[in-house]
Amino acid sequence: MRATRIVFLFVLLAILLPSLTAQTNSREADIKAAVDAYLAKMPPAQRARSNAYFEGGYWLLLIDFIYTILVMRLLLRLRSSAKMRNFAGRITRSRFLQPAVYWIQFIIAVALLTFPLTVYEAYYREHKYGLLNQTFGPWLREQLIMLAVNLVLGAIFLTLLFWVVRRLGKNWWIWSAVVAIILQAFVVLIAPVYIFPLFNTYKKLEDARVRDPILSMARANGIPATEVYEFDASRQSNRVSANVSGFGSTMRISLNDNLLKRCTLPEIETVMGHEMGHYVLNHTYKGLVMLGVLFVIGFAFLNWGIHFALARWGEQWGIAGITDVAVLPVASAVIAIYFFLMTPVTNTITRTMEYEADMYGLNAAQ
Repeated sequence: MRATRIVFLFVLLAILLPSLTAQTNSREADIKAAVDAYLAKMPPAQRARSNAYFEGGYWLLLIDFIYTILVMRLLLRLRSSAKMRNFAGRITRSRFLQPAVYWIQFIIAVALLTFPLTVYEAYYREHKYGLLNQTFGPWLREQLIMLAVNLVLGAIFLTLLFWVVRRLGKNWWIWSAVVAIILQAFVVLIAPVYIFPLFNTYKKLEDARVRDPILSMARANGIPATEVYEFDASRQSNRVSANVSGFGSTMRISLNDNLLKRCTLPEIETVMGHEMGHYVLNHTYKGLVMLGVLFVIGFAFLNWGIHFALARWGEQWGIAGITDVAVLPVASAVIAIYFFLMTPVTNTITRTMEYEADMYGLNAAQ
């Protein structure tokens, strides 16, 4: 019976695939034509500026990767990581809590060492292209808030991670991937209510001319939203954005004030249709599943990479083994290598989801 169903599915695909492909190619051609028509209206200087910004961003991916490897190598060669581990041992005798104490030192050290590059990428370059509105003081304040969030979440994750490593031995990488997935889902759940408001003020959208059509779109697409929120992104940048974030009780529809000020209602509906597409098409859940697969493969690669590095340089770095929290710079370097190599995969996942949301949004906004 199962074989019959499989044959039936293959036959059905053989019948439908040509027509589906033709429809997709037709839609892609329509979209490309529309994009080309829009770009043709842009002044050449503005188009060149936009191209320079995005092409420079591609180079920054490589620069960030190399810089990360160099910073981790520095912490290892100077035995700074071993010194931070020793300090954590003096602060508390609890092996369970030592990773958290180590993490506080580690993340502050990394933040300081990477600060020049962060200033260039997130402050100077954004100002250069006219995208950032903040002066240095408010920008630095938000960087410190972000550091504090990473301190808390990282301490929780690292504490659980090393508990798993000590308890489960050779199979640590499998269960560590599970812990990472759970924490990622937890962050997605709490972010709209507890993290995003640390950086922006959220309030209910009062303009019924905008709110009601958005809620009508939400109802038509099965999204259980009763409110729409706006947030003051203009104090940070000139970018327009919106999102349907969280899930369950923390799900929120939000759009920034730049979108409200600079776009017409049909344009806002098109943007919101795209964001609702992500929600309706379950991209949050699918993304977590795909990230979970990447985590499992990544932790297997991490397990191999750590053992490979420690067998050769562990004594030189003052690292006793994989259960030694001082191994974190090694782990960070290995993970950086893994995700750099996986960039084509992660970009394909993102591009596919964005394309699906575009298609959904175009239909939803009609």
